[in-house]
Amino acid sequence: MADFATRLSRKLKQLRGDQTLAAFSRQIGVSSSTLHDLEGKRQNVTLKTLECICKRLKCDIGDLFDT
Repeated sequence: MADFATRLSRKLKQLRGDQTLAAFSRQIGVSSSTLHDLEGKRQNVTLKTLECICKRLKCDIGDLFDT
């Protein structure tokens, strides 16, 4: 099983699809640099960031980590 950072990275890339980093970051309420670092597994996600993403995507935290 992949670690949480890998699973979150995959899910964010999947959700972003063909959208630019800038467009998707605005949609989920985080900066482009934060999204870039989360997708690249260079930054640990905070609970506050997860909460913001989930609120914008209308999902539960667990939905961001399914494989």
